[in-house]
Amino acid sequence: MTLSLKRAIRDAGAVWLGMFVLGTGLGVMVSSSGLPWWVAPLLSGSVYAGSVEFLLVGLLVVTAPLSTIAMTTLLVNSRHLFYGLSFPLQKVRGAGKLYSIFALTDEAFALTAPRDPRQLDHGWILWTQLGLQLCWMSGSLTGVVVGSTLLQDVHGLDFILTALFITLAMDAYRHNPDYSTLISAGTIGILASLLASNYMLVVAMATFACFMLLRYRFSRHGVQSQQDDQDA
Repeated sequence: MTLSLKRAIRDAGAVWLGMFVLGTGLGVMVSSSGLPWWVAPLLSGSVYAGSVEFLLVGLLVVTAPLSTIAMTTLLVNSRHLFYGLSFPLQKVRGAGKLYSIFALTDEAFALTAPRDPRQLDHGWILWTQLGLQLCWMSGSLTGVVVGSTLLQDVHGLDFILTALFITLAMDAYRHNPDYSTLISAGTIGILASLLASNYMLVVAMATFACFMLLRYRFSRHGVQSQQDDQDA
């Protein structure tokens, strides 16, 4: 177990540090939103879903309906269903499987996906995932303390979530400059805010997901038609 822990620190230490920093941002956002301090460790310990936790803070502040919270969480975290197809869960023994399923995040998947499954073991996987969550939780607690003391008089901290997703969107577009997707997402978001303001996020995300699925199906059908024409 000691050897597995050392390997996990060596392989995932830098990512753990990044999780601590991101968790601090969550804690600062909880504090600046006026929510009780215990909301930060509660979210990071029980929900533990990264971007969803940032969204939940905003939804809790505006006392969003439970149906909206549930649907938003489902849509944002639906990608984890596909992670489970290739995550080496078979390497984890006993009750550790339950925690490994719970702690399957983007970072945990990114750390295991490029590695040869034959070189992974029970201890390394669990230590890696546990380290990620502990850093996330400790970061959120640190953020609450910092947000309620050093940053309590700083205005605009409630813009953290918006700034985060703007940055992520810009970075994603820079790596994959899909102009049609950008325009479609913006248009759907504007229409959802005008037609369903109380459920804007759920309506926009569901509509955009359907749009992307339809576009993928039609584009794939077009490629198949071209191949059939060439074969003919």
